[in-house]
Amino acid sequence: MAEVPGLHGRLPAHFTTPGTSSFTDFLGVAAPDLLPSRRRDLPAGLIEAPHGTTIVAVTHAQGVVMAGDRRATMGNVIAQRDIEKVFPADEYSCVGIAGTAGLAVEIVRLFQVQLEHYEKLEGAVLSLEGKANQLSTMIRGNLGMAMQGLAVVPLFAGYDVDMGAGRIFSYDVTGGRYEEHSFHSVGSGSVFARSALKKQFKDDVDEAAAVKLAVDALYDAADDDSATGGPDLTRRIFPVVMSVTADGLRRIPDDEVGAIVQTVVDERMTNPGG
Repeated sequence: MAEVPGLHGRLPAHFTTPGTSSFTDFLGVAAPDLLPSRRRDLPAGLIEAPHGTTIVAVTHAQGVVMAGDRRATMGNVIAQRDIEKVFPADEYSCVGIAGTAGLAVEIVRLFQVQLEHYEKLEGAVLSLEGKANQLSTMIRGNLGMAMQGLAVVPLFAGYDVDMGAGRIFSYDVTGGRYEEHSFHSVGSGSVFARSALKKQFKDDVDEAAAVKLAVDALYDAADDDSATGGPDLTRRIFPVVMSVTADGLRRIPDDEVGAIVQTVVDERMTNPGG
């Protein structure tokens, strides 16, 4: 391997210079081209790319549930039937993506590393508010991409160990952060999903009821929004559902989600409108 002039086998200065505990800030100095928002190889004008759609989140007595449908669209074409749009952020939080799918997944991965990097350097975990603020900064950095049609609009939720409750945060393309209460949804089918949740949500729901509400809301969104994928019983493709409680984050197994989906479908056979 050729020696870099002036380094003589030593790490570059940005590896040893004291700075912040932000991995994103470090990457902006060490290799800015690796940041999703700093790409320079994109053509001018609007770009057509696969988009992920509806994500819903519901708080319950023990924490919060997040669920996402599995469809990605590109114009009027189904680009992918089984994309995953809900990811763990860390042990006590999760993030769902709506918008440009590929870019959104990159931002989520960077967000996951950001939280791990902070914990390793500081020896402490960020508060849920701090995590929400970190994601807000990353979305703000993507504004240039959003103006080219590559918008990323996540939904963030987690269990606040200080408050002992589940919390939900939504964002706009400028990085604006808003705390939502009880439930929320983002994506092209969000209006329909939110309407369904508004009718059925109760303050005393438990985790099982919250999961059922989320799946029901996604069914309603798919019923009225062509970009939202409904449950695919033939291919056994079901929503991705995660729950965060004081015990941490867990993904609800597909067989459990499948049983809930079957219940919802059976109910709609006699009452299609829900």
